[in-house]
Amino acid sequence: MTPGDERGDDPGDDRGLADALTEADVGPEPMAQVMRWVDDARAAGVRDWDAMVVATAGTDCVPSARVVLLRGLDEQGFCFYTNYESRKGRELAESGHAALVLYWREQGRQVRAVGPVTQLAPEQSRAYWDHRPIASRLSAWASRQSEPVADRAALEHEVAEVAARFDGDDVPLPSFWGGYRITPDEVELWQRRDDRLHDRLVYRRDAGGAWVVTRLQP
Repeated sequence: MTPGDERGDDPGDDRGLADALTEADVGPEPMAQVMRWVDDARAAGVRDWDAMVVATAGTDCVPSARVVLLRGLDEQGFCFYTNYESRKGRELAESGHAALVLYWREQGRQVRAVGPVTQLAPEQSRAYWDHRPIASRLSAWASRQSEPVADRAALEHEVAEVAARFDGDDVPLPSFWGGYRITPDEVELWQRRDDRLHDRLVYRRDAGGAWVVTRLQP
């Protein structure tokens, strides 16, 4: 990127006139508004609409971030599934909080949220697990996520051993794997504007627990 080239300043590359986002456009509950935006992205055929960046930090305060798949969305928050013993699992256990980002480039929209994280009930994780492809279940058993491995052949050998251990599709939910819910105490909606005066509306709770919408400068 050469000096003066603004294309890398933020995710808002010029892609035609974007709609404004005003306070009158959003509802009083942030998660209901997020669900509407997710529905819009799916209806528009946005590729990877469920790709969600989750950022965590442990007691060392060093942040780490990765893309996971959004696998649950309701008035309580955002859900995803992973290995509890992975780096993000360890950091979630240490801090109990996470930040997330959903970004739909085609629509010039972004959602940011921050809040405490809790593990989903085992029965909820099991219901999701049972609908995963068999190869994904075998991989979850075989992989000590975030730990070093000698080479790919060693990992594939472990998958083969797991497959031999379990019969057919009967691959049980591991005790080290399951879901998390991020219950936000702050949600920001970002809408791209061609003049770089992007619209940012953030929901925060007041002293009485009610959601208050505030406009932020871009």
